[in-house]
Amino acid sequence: VLQIGPLFTNFSLSPPLHNHFRGKKNIETQTHRDIEAMAASVGKEVSNKQLILRDYVTGSPKESDMYVETSTIKLEIPSGSKAVLLKNLYLSCDPIMRIRMNRAEDSIFASYIPGSALSGYGVAKVLDSRHPDYKEGDFVWGPAVWEEYSLVEEPNLTKIHHTDVPLSYYTGILGYPGITAYAGFYEICSPKKGEYVFVSSASGAVGQLVGQFAKLTGCYVVGSAGSQQKVDLLKNKFGFDEAFNYKEEHDLNAALKRYFPNGIDIYFDNVGGKMLDAVLLNMRDHGRIAGCGMTSIYNLDEPEGIKNLMFIIYKRIRMEGFAAIEYYHLYPKFLDHILPYIRESKVVYVEDIAEGLENGAAALLGLFSGRNIGKQVLVVTHE
Repeated sequence: VLQIGPLFTNFSLSPPLHNHFRGKKNIETQTHRDIEAMAASVGKEVSNKQLILRDYVTGSPKESDMYVETSTIKLEIPSGSKAVLLKNLYLSCDPIMRIRMNRAEDSIFASYIPGSALSGYGVAKVLDSRHPDYKEGDFVWGPAVWEEYSLVEEPNLTKIHHTDVPLSYYTGILGYPGITAYAGFYEICSPKKGEYVFVSSASGAVGQLVGQFAKLTGCYVVGSAGSQQKVDLLKNKFGFDEAFNYKEEHDLNAALKRYFPNGIDIYFDNVGGKMLDAVLLNMRDHGRIAGCGMTSIYNLDEPEGIKNLMFIIYKRIRMEGFAAIEYYHLYPKFLDHILPYIRESKVVYVEDIAEGLENGAAALLGLFSGRNIGKQVLVVTHE
């Protein structure tokens, strides 16, 4: 267990399925007990913590840009409604949430409303339902407000049928990060055995999966990360052929030439910026780039320019940006692909666990300083 300021992180490299969390109590089991007790309280008014955005953010966000507010909610569904009443269990900390903190009019991602709770994706249990597709006791994942309880008028949630794996996985490997890795690598990059693959931000929620998919395909894969601990994780846990700490490289072009003397066939881009610029110099003819994220510029007032775009023409490179939600129709196929690998430990997944909405701001902002190791998950207060 690592203590980072006020944030307590429960970091497990290879969590067994029957005991995902370590410590004095099993959080998931305790949460289930709490929810069973809460089910008997449907109709009562209870306190409801929320993590609120104070105002639009410019530059690097600070914890003070968010605050926890406690209100009340009646655990009751209005008559005639088709709503569901949820107890939120796990919330996903995602880099894209930073973009939604901006006052943006030209983004496909809707801005948050200052004074309102953050939202993203999470895992919940249905406490009560008037909707025909959901019933009391169902576990679901999908859009989630950063609060303890939610009344969802028009639910668009995915029911969880496979509970032999940790429920928190549905914020990551079995949720949109998993779909992102799967669609970006297989659908966009069309990998072939023996190709050379580079993954940036390779120890994160998406990158760690892309690297393992590449190895399962028979590719040579190298990842970049921001610390020696993460580099060791990539090579020793996820099976990357090589990895390097980009913060220690003064010349990214030279570093890539060192690890890819024959060039790069596939680049899975999570960071953009200077790394993308250097990769363009090192791509092979007819290479493919999946544009997943550009975390290096999220906190900049003015985005960094890319100087080497002509290499897309010189080397006939195909570069495509994508949003995972456009590939949600592949989710059943994705589950069939990934679940056997998880159960057979042929694919492993690392999570960084923070507890309580009061630690939500620190957990979220840790994504942009590289503090997290693996997929950052927030456990909603369950006492």
